[in-house]
Amino acid sequence: MAPQKESGTDFMKLATLSNGSRYGELVVVSRDLSRYVSARDVAKTMRDAIDDWSSVEAGLQALSEKINGDASVGEAFDVQKAMAPLPNPSQWADGSAYVNHVELVRKARGAELPASFWEDPLMYMGAPDAMLGAHDDVEVGSESWGIDMEAEIGVICDDLKMGLSPEEAADKIKLIVLLNDVSYRALIPGELAKGFGFFQSKGATAFAPVAITPDELGENWQDGKVHRDMLVHYNGDAFGKANAGVDMTFNFPKIVSHAAKTRHVAAGAIIGSGTVSNKDADGTPGKPVRDGGLGYSCIAEIRMIETIESGKPTTEFMKFGDQVRIEMLNDDGSSIFGAIDQQIVETK
Repeated sequence: MAPQKESGTDFMKLATLSNGSRYGELVVVSRDLSRYVSARDVAKTMRDAIDDWSSVEAGLQALSEKINGDASVGEAFDVQKAMAPLPNPSQWADGSAYVNHVELVRKARGAELPASFWEDPLMYMGAPDAMLGAHDDVEVGSESWGIDMEAEIGVICDDLKMGLSPEEAADKIKLIVLLNDVSYRALIPGELAKGFGFFQSKGATAFAPVAITPDELGENWQDGKVHRDMLVHYNGDAFGKANAGVDMTFNFPKIVSHAAKTRHVAAGAIIGSGTVSNKDADGTPGKPVRDGGLGYSCIAEIRMIETIESGKPTTEFMKFGDQVRIEMLNDDGSSIFGAIDQQIVETK
C-alpha cells in the first residue's frame, strides 16, 4: 500500500520528460504514476533541482501534494517519453553492497574471498554521460561481448564533504532510483588484467522512469536499505525476485560515505548498490525461480552457480532481440518506480 502523508515528511516522485533538449524537463509525478505536472517554474531540470535542493524542495513538495490531492490535476504520464530521471549526474559510481554476489564470482574461478571485502566496499567509477531511459534500446556492438543485465538500486545525493561519516551520509540521500547496469562479461577479464578497472566492459546504464524520495517507501526504507523485491523478467519469464534489503552487507549510508572518503563529491552523484543478490534460506547459493528459489538479478550469477555445481555454465548471455524488465512493486501490486523494459539491439 502507498504510504500516507505525515507531518514533516516529503513524499515525491520525480521524472524527466524528453522535450527536445539534451537534459529534458523536470516533472512531478502522481503516486500512481498516471499523471504529471511540470516543475519548470521551480526547477527546469532534475540537475537544477538536485544542485539547489534546499531551495526547491518545498516547491516540489507543493506540486506533489497538489497532484496527489486532486485527480483532475495534471496530464497523462507517458513512460515512453521518460528519460533517465537524472540524465546528467555529476558522477556515476557503482558499489558492490551484496558481498554474496562477489563471493560467488570468486568461488566460480576457485579464488578465496579476502576478509577485507566484508569491511571495505568495492566501487568503480562509471560513465555519467551514458544514461538511458527505461524504454530505450540497449545498443551493443557484438553478442560476443557477453551481454548481461544487472538489476540494482541507486541513490541520488546532495553535496558530500570529504570524509563524511555514514551517519552524515544518510542525510545526503535525497532520491532513490531503480537501474540496469549493463555489463559486457567477456570484456571484463581483459580490462581487469590491465589493473585499471572497468571502462569498455560497462555499457550505458538504464533507469526506471521515476526517482522517489525515501519517504515514499514508508517502512520499507529502513537502516539505509530498500526492503522490497527486485523483480526481473527475462524474455517474459520470471528470472529474479531477490529482496533488496536482505544480504545487503553495506547499506547506502556506508557506500555513500565510501564514495567521499578522499574527496568532496558534488551534488548530483548517483551511487549504485551493485547487483542485488540473495542466498537461499539455508545459506546456499540461490536457486532459479522455476525451482522455487529467489532467482537472480544478473545472468552471471546463475552461470557462476552452474560452474560451481557442474564445472561449466549452461545459461547463455543475452542475444540481440532479448528483452529485460526490471521493476519493484508495492503490496497492492502498483509499480513504485515504473518499469525498466528494454531490448538488446545491434548498434548501427
